[in-house]
Amino acid sequence: MKNTLYFLLAVLLFLTGCKSNEEKSVTIQAKAPVAKIIPEDLTIHGDTRVDNYFWMRLSDEQKKSETPDDQTSDVLNYLNAENSYLKDAMKHTEAFQENLYNEIVGRIKKDDQSVPVNDNGYSYYSRFEEGGDYALYCRKKIDEDVEEVLLNGPEMAKGFSYYGIGGRSVSPDNSLLAYGIDTVSRRRYSIYFKNLKTGKLMSDVLSNTSGGAIWANDNKTVFYTKKDPVTLRTDKVYKHILGTDQSEDVLVFEEKDDTFSCGVFKSKSKKYIMTVSYHTLSTEYSYIDADNPNGNWTIIQPREKGLLYYVDHFGDNFYIRTNLNAKNFKLVKTPISKTTKENWVDVIPHRDAVLFEGFDIFQNHLVITERINGLTAIRIKKWDGDEYYLEFNDPAYLANPTSNLDFNTDVLRYRYSSLTTPSSTFEINMETKKQELLKQEEVIDPNFSPNNYISERLYATANDGTKIPVSLVYKKGIEKNANTPLLLYSYGSYGSSSEPTFSSTRLSLLDRGFIYAIAHIRGGQEMGRYWYEDGKLLKKKNTFTDFINVGEFLVKEGYTSSKHMYAYGGSAGGLLMGAVLNMKPELWNGVVAAVPFVDVVSTMLDETIPLTTFEFDEWGNPKDKEYYDYMKSYSPYDNVEAKDYPNILVTTGYWDSQVQYWEPAKWTAKLRELKTDDNLLIMDCNMDTGHGGASGRFERYKRTALTYAFMFDLENITE
Repeated sequence: MKNTLYFLLAVLLFLTGCKSNEEKSVTIQAKAPVAKIIPEDLTIHGDTRVDNYFWMRLSDEQKKSETPDDQTSDVLNYLNAENSYLKDAMKHTEAFQENLYNEIVGRIKKDDQSVPVNDNGYSYYSRFEEGGDYALYCRKKIDEDVEEVLLNGPEMAKGFSYYGIGGRSVSPDNSLLAYGIDTVSRRRYSIYFKNLKTGKLMSDVLSNTSGGAIWANDNKTVFYTKKDPVTLRTDKVYKHILGTDQSEDVLVFEEKDDTFSCGVFKSKSKKYIMTVSYHTLSTEYSYIDADNPNGNWTIIQPREKGLLYYVDHFGDNFYIRTNLNAKNFKLVKTPISKTTKENWVDVIPHRDAVLFEGFDIFQNHLVITERINGLTAIRIKKWDGDEYYLEFNDPAYLANPTSNLDFNTDVLRYRYSSLTTPSSTFEINMETKKQELLKQEEVIDPNFSPNNYISERLYATANDGTKIPVSLVYKKGIEKNANTPLLLYSYGSYGSSSEPTFSSTRLSLLDRGFIYAIAHIRGGQEMGRYWYEDGKLLKKKNTFTDFINVGEFLVKEGYTSSKHMYAYGGSAGGLLMGAVLNMKPELWNGVVAAVPFVDVVSTMLDETIPLTTFEFDEWGNPKDKEYYDYMKSYSPYDNVEAKDYPNILVTTGYWDSQVQYWEPAKWTAKLRELKTDDNLLIMDCNMDTGHGGASGRFERYKRTALTYAFMFDLENITE
């Protein structure tokens, strides 16, 4: 009896040590941070929400303070505690993370160079030197081989924990360079000017800008946008004359409607400088002759709610992409002397089944970018009427024109990528149709071949019967069954399509047996403008249920199971993650929410927060009770409940200007307070960066390695 007892005990210990992955747990020495609770009543429309973590919000001034007040100290202590807990929770994976990081960056060519772009007598390119984390921006005179380094990124970035180089523009006479620098990661740039003949910086510095400067043709006047110091909305266009102080700059345009932002750019013809005011449902353009920077600005078409248009110039006409009586957009032209909409004449008519995404104008050709059945298409049309489409063979891919600065050429440059094909830059002679591959992203791995991977295009069925496209990629030979790990990604907002493109980073997942899938859900624009409008405002929940339906479809079709399925999304895609966690937590083994927009109601009620007023047409204005009630019904932070949640990794940046750090921080604290499971909940708050993460070429992959290690650990994959 005694021996039998020992035998049963041994068997029990053996079985306990062989837990299935859903029972996997890691002994964490540190205790999970417990954020203090200070209830804050938030009342509107007769409804009160209690926010226990409202205190986590800091202003920019508090964040910069060298002598933090008590509130600042409390917030920093909490964020640092979360980072310490993360480090302890993932400590057993540190060596694996390092290996993953080295593996990922090891595939990247260290001394890489971009494909040169010719402009105004020079060939421009960027290149990296071995071991360099920042690019050198260079040029050569066409048909000469003497390199001129315009900006030496590695030298400039020394001593900075974050260093972002913004817009770069050369004066028409090729002698001066304007460029923007952000050393905080709040996307507030200072513009500097460099004399390219002497290599010296000029004394002019333009602060609090969006990072780019547009040159008039006199080589001494530039136009730029400034930001509201609180909301960071680009609301003013200024004119600056070199050699003068910024305080003397002339305000040429101010966008007083706080639901709009503004910008300034130069037409491809370089004949006109244009300002644009824009928000989700309306645009307005004005222009001056680039030869006369002191001239009067002329509005092309006054703004109207619901009217979107985008302008370029060719010959005697403006060419305009617009949704005027065209849900999926069309191309029109109008004489420069008669620019309002009653003068617009169709060039490419509207089609219900085809989204007209963009155009490039050449002397002899018009190049049209379309989206048909969810995939991009490039259509080349001679001005005399002959036309054809470029042909692509992958089941899912992205193809788009790029860097076509010259009117007077028959050569089109375009970029192509698929889930199995690295990003490739081609040139095609539009007359002869002869193509040349200029460059394909090099994957530094002797075992890599696109033929080792399989791509598929499937369709899941949504709750309302809508067919949702799904793009997948996996390594040949893996078994697709309930034990196969799968990562499902999407974004689903702003009409931004989730493109099925190649990633050498992703090979670390695929080579370890993961399937990678993209859900092309409503809220994006893959299937046209209707697709976007069915996933915004009072139809926003379609975005979330579509994603869930895709996950359920992949389980039903035998690609994976809920015990091995993971979800990933960032920013507005982080909102998606938060929503599906509340709506269907049992469907996922793990979820990664990157810089997640999760406190929807509170953020959209606070017009001092960057982007809020600009986004009322995306989410709605909660000062309207109908939108308030609808937002509250899905806002991730407001719908956290006392129930089981899967394993969760949250990432954020302290200086994030788009989704403030306190949203993911508050959400993490509330999840930890209420969740009833023992699954892992960790948050990584990078104290030096903002929305886009680290600025260096390689540093950002440390967070990728953390993300992968989080999922691999849950799958008991250790190498």
